[in-house]
Amino acid sequence: MHVFKQATLLFMVLVSSVFAFDADKYINDADCSQVIGKESLTICYDYNYKSAKAVSYTLSGDLVNALNIDKRPSFKSEKEVPRVYRAYNSDYRKTGYDKGHLACDAAFDWSQESLNETYSLANSIPQARRVNRYTWSKAERYARFVAVQLGEVNVINVVKYLEHPKRIGKHKVAVPEGFYKVLYNEEKNYERCLYYKNDNNVDTKSDHLKDHIVSCSDVSFIVKPTRSNRSRTCSSFNSWEEAQAWYENRNSGWKRMDRNKDGVACESLL
Repeated sequence: MHVFKQATLLFMVLVSSVFAFDADKYINDADCSQVIGKESLTICYDYNYKSAKAVSYTLSGDLVNALNIDKRPSFKSEKEVPRVYRAYNSDYRKTGYDKGHLACDAAFDWSQESLNETYSLANSIPQARRVNRYTWSKAERYARFVAVQLGEVNVINVVKYLEHPKRIGKHKVAVPEGFYKVLYNEEKNYERCLYYKNDNNVDTKSDHLKDHIVSCSDVSFIVKPTRSNRSRTCSSFNSWEEAQAWYENRNSGWKRMDRNKDGVACESLL
């Protein structure tokens, strides 16, 4: 079984693309409130969301499993971000969301300095626990596998937000709708894009990497509104989290979504 899984992953690695992914399209001064350049990674930070819109880095195959530091540091607020726009550990408390790494710690545990950089809250998003711990972690392992097979791989994680996202904590940190992991190596003509919905109802047992493959041309920051979703009912939403975010932002039709007026929208979706 182990050999079969390795062969399947290798097949995915060797699938090439004629397209060249442009990281500058997602990390630039126009689309980011602040570009935070660290030694090992670069963060596109958004002051409105109090969170990252994208994080990019390069994984070197020879550094994967080079040291594997066991002890993990604690998350810290990002000092380079003005205080008024920072996220804090307390914002995540009792919310049901993990502090989900974008640049994951396991990819940077080859030195204490690089590992510490990943524990900035600017590199964290509110991530559904089942996604963070079971499905997204597969994509992170896959990225490390690709780095070993190709020698190195460029990674950019792009976060997708609703126009009016759900917020958590005192500082109103935005909860993403989902997130992409983009892997590319121009020299090897390799490109792969994966998408994960930020949904705690995901079926982890039947989840496979191939289920998340999307066209790299679909990678985008935001779900743009259309005429059809300006006034919505519970049946318009794919998840309770999406409905609750719409309700909490008092968008059109929000009163009809909470018939018993208990502050919980579309209980039929729970």
